[in-house]
Amino acid sequence: MSNEMLMGKCISQKENQRVRRGTSQKVAMILPACNEEASIGSLVLLSKLYVDSVIVIDDGSVDRTADIAKKAGAEVITQGVKKGKGEALKTGFTAASDLGADIIVTMDSDGQHNPIDIPILVTPIIEGNAEMVNGSRYLNDLGKKAFIYRRLGQPLQDTTSQINQNLKITDPRSGFRAFSASTKNIFCFSAQGMAIESEMLEDAGKAGIRIKEVEIGALHDIEEPTGGPIKYIHGFLKTVADDIETNTSLYYNSVPGFALATCSFYMAFKFLEAFFLGLDNLSFGPTFLMSFLAILGIYMTLRGIVIHSLPEMSMQTESTQ
Repeated sequence: MSNEMLMGKCISQKENQRVRRGTSQKVAMILPACNEEASIGSLVLLSKLYVDSVIVIDDGSVDRTADIAKKAGAEVITQGVKKGKGEALKTGFTAASDLGADIIVTMDSDGQHNPIDIPILVTPIIEGNAEMVNGSRYLNDLGKKAFIYRRLGQPLQDTTSQINQNLKITDPRSGFRAFSASTKNIFCFSAQGMAIESEMLEDAGKAGIRIKEVEIGALHDIEEPTGGPIKYIHGFLKTVADDIETNTSLYYNSVPGFALATCSFYMAFKFLEAFFLGLDNLSFGPTFLMSFLAILGIYMTLRGIVIHSLPEMSMQTESTQ
């Protein structure tokens, strides 16, 4: 969708698309962006029809993203170097709260979402039926038009997320969401890349807030993604692995790590027993294997404990500030 078409649509529908006339709640839009000069201007202009303020978090862009966003009327916060989507969202939530927002909307900046769906997202919060609303591209027929490898991969992603988060969400990777501003402190924003969406769902589930899912469109969903199926499958597998590690780190790292360490210690005990009884001699191969298993096991065990503890530590730090 070109900037000219979107501009024309903004002007022609400005009067009948102002969605908050029936509520006094202030709505702020957060747009994390990195090198999105092609789409950011149109998104800001369209979003301003539905929200009180648009906040663009420029995450280390080297193009004109920040300048275009400012000219379109957004408040731009530049992070300087690329810090990742999690940190960008954290900055955006803080900025929206400082502006006095009652409802915070997040949207990807690549143009795959349409701001016309903002009213659908914020309505459950305005009506008091939810504190978080997830926009799903798979509650309608649009998902059926996606390429076959995307249709096959989506159920596995959904199943993985439902197991990890114990939530029935059809589109756990959606970046188009609405939040009551009161939920700001329940999110730790520690995950990187697409894993941040799943982490936020997990945080919301742990906090016990009400989550509702609504149908949204997706302008890019039926298009062939850049890089084709190979890049998609690689990214998909990495995302699933990151999701499993982030949300079940104790099982993913600590349990097998503890098993490896235990096995290495048992091997060392039996080997030393045989050596002192004169039944065997120390040799490089078995000694190296035992040492390697011990180091790997201890590393995996500690890694799982640290990853599992980071969200709680982050939230405790936020609560004391």
